[in-house]
Amino acid sequence: MRMILSVSRSVAIICALFLLDVVSPRLARGQAADPLAQILERLERLEKENHDLAEEVRALRRDLAVARPDPGQRLTEVEEKAAIQESRVEEQAQSKVESSQHLPIRLFGMALFNTFLNSRQTGGVESPVVAPYNGGALSGGATLRQSQIGLDYRGAQTLWGGQVHGSVLMDFFSGSIVGYESYVRLRTARMDVDWGSTSLMVGQDKPIISPREPNSLASVGYPALSDAGNLWRWQPQVRLEQRFRLSNDSGVRAQMGVFVTDEAYSYASPGAALQPHRPALQGRLEFWHRFADDGRRIAIAPGFHTSTTHVAGTTVPSSLFSLDWIAGPWSKLEFSGAFFTGRNIANLGGLYQGFTVLGRGNVIPVHSKGGWAQLSYLATPRLSFNLYSGQQDNRDRDLFYTGIGRNLSYAGNMMYRLAPNVIISLESGQVRTLYLGRGTQLNNRYDLAIAYLF
Repeated sequence: MRMILSVSRSVAIICALFLLDVVSPRLARGQAADPLAQILERLERLEKENHDLAEEVRALRRDLAVARPDPGQRLTEVEEKAAIQESRVEEQAQSKVESSQHLPIRLFGMALFNTFLNSRQTGGVESPVVAPYNGGALSGGATLRQSQIGLDYRGAQTLWGGQVHGSVLMDFFSGSIVGYESYVRLRTARMDVDWGSTSLMVGQDKPIISPREPNSLASVGYPALSDAGNLWRWQPQVRLEQRFRLSNDSGVRAQMGVFVTDEAYSYASPGAALQPHRPALQGRLEFWHRFADDGRRIAIAPGFHTSTTHVAGTTVPSSLFSLDWIAGPWSKLEFSGAFFTGRNIANLGGLYQGFTVLGRGNVIPVHSKGGWAQLSYLATPRLSFNLYSGQQDNRDRDLFYTGIGRNLSYAGNMMYRLAPNVIISLESGQVRTLYLGRGTQLNNRYDLAIAYLF
């Protein structure tokens, strides 16, 4: 009995040990499963963060390499920039002129060489505006007197924020017809102040009512069609301009000003007292429209002039209505011109007979009408053709015997750009002047011109 109990106790102990050996590891593994998973998850996350950090370090190194190149590359870049800067400084030194007030001034102009031939004796005049009363032998020659030089300046802001700018233009057409005895002559000079759409101008320029003129390198000293429809006389004036925008492609420009006339250019009998300069009121209203960005446009502007001439103890009215235009229906074709009608207009640059003195206190104005027109064709960017004609017709009964009743001029030219700033021109034209009591006198003229623009 005691043996049986001993065996049973032994079997129970063995079974207990077996269960302890089998169940305990499983319990231990179950309890340890969660911490291990957490450790593995942390390791994986740290590995990913290390990878991202390594990528950031490599990106920073690349950026640092760009920002800090090696010394040899850095030196090369500095040398290249210095060379470019030096070239720019030299270029500006060639074109920049600075005033005593340290304001920028631009030098511009034209060296113009003309060789010419006239069919009648003209006393050596390069481009006569009227045919001579008496004929003669052929005349010709060459000149540089029509060359021009000018200054364009830009100033700082002035009263009420206005922007100041202006220009001065001179030539060498004064003095003797001999080249080395020519004098510098002031053509135009102006100072403008702009306040947005409003401008004020003081200076010397063409009449407000006559801003346009034909294209010619043969007639520069006196503009083309002078005394034949082109009222060109440069005189002191003050003008106010106001611009109105109707749309992106159209607008109105209104101009009004006081113009100082040149009465001495008018005809006066010997001994007749004449006040040489008189103030005149002028106005012009321009309507313009642009068709596209290729240069097509149209503009038309009516204008007026009114003043009085003091001569021979009396006053003579001077009045005029004008109309000028420019039309470019095609980018290669342009039609421009002007028309006027009025009385006593020699003081604006017309034919010299503005009035006729019949006696003291008895002076009559000469009624006139005229104008000019030009057709321009741009065959290529380098080659262009211009045909133009103009006329001034005075009323015969207002003139003395042998006075000029009508002056007609027409011409055609070809201009070719040998380079962007070098132009060669061939021009041929004729002037037909009608003298009362004598008939029409003719002058054929031919001109070869070479212009260097700067």
